[in-house]
Amino acid sequence: MTAVALAVTDGMLHFELALACEVFGTDLTWVADPWYRFSVCGPGAVRVGPFRLEPDHGLDHLPHADTVIVPGWADVDQDPPAELIDAVRAAHEAGARVVSLCTGAFVLAAAGLLDGRRATTHWAHTQVLAERHPRVTVDPDVLYVDDGSVLTSAGKAAAMDLCLHLVRLDHGSSVANTLARRLVVPPHRDGGQAQFVTTPVPAPDNHPLAELFPWVARRLDRPLTVEDLARQARMSSRNLGRHFRSVTGTTPLQWLLTQRIRHAQELLETTDQTVDAIAAATGMGTATTLRRHFSRTVGVPPDTYRRTFRSRARPRPNGDGQRHAR
Repeated sequence: MTAVALAVTDGMLHFELALACEVFGTDLTWVADPWYRFSVCGPGAVRVGPFRLEPDHGLDHLPHADTVIVPGWADVDQDPPAELIDAVRAAHEAGARVVSLCTGAFVLAAAGLLDGRRATTHWAHTQVLAERHPRVTVDPDVLYVDDGSVLTSAGKAAAMDLCLHLVRLDHGSSVANTLARRLVVPPHRDGGQAQFVTTPVPAPDNHPLAELFPWVARRLDRPLTVEDLARQARMSSRNLGRHFRSVTGTTPLQWLLTQRIRHAQELLETTDQTVDAIAAATGMGTATTLRRHFSRTVGVPPDTYRRTFRSRARPRPNGDGQRHAR
């Protein structure tokens, strides 16, 4: 897999493109020899974000590559150019390993390469990808998907996770780890992109639950039930469930659990409270319960999440002015 071609046209995202260039386009023969033979392929000079890029070859060169990488596609509501779709499809038919970074998955899907496959993209666009391409099994929680000859990554920094995975496949873990140290990034990240998805309370509006949401947010340390929420909203439990589906797309209990998990994330990021204390503060009861729900929802245990997202700010003191032990 030594020949790597980066497929570019107008409308690509420059961040993911730059990541691929850094990993595969830099001379790293001191890490592994031979390293990759890297080229940029496009229909001519293209505009990538604020930059103008001069490709090495035309898109018709893609079938000559061992690996074809498609960077993020900037506007998922706009169809990718037909010449790009055709060239990517031709490369795959010629035996190339085809890789998309972030929303580049929309290009692969348009080329039919994701039909019948599991794939991912940036979490903000997974639902759109699934709706537009129902034959694709979209996984919104992973950092990347390796489906053999077709690989897809989640958004932004997850593109680096997939690039390092490709290096690991081609050159082994030792080389991938050396490269990761050079780039000052972890060689492998735990969990999936669920840990990066924000789950804010819906903005206040004129809907029937507008006053309920902030009321619940102030009482997350309490063992609230659906009946408690229905009583506060002055409606039946069945009616409450109907409104929750309409406003949040989920059930009252699932929404409540999501708010508890989100609050736990904030406490893990910004305080030194123990997991037991955070379990109590979020209404989870015990550390065991918190760990179970947190790991299932976020994809990593609370301790791992804390190490990854720990705030640089000083911990908040507790009521007696002392800091909580970690």
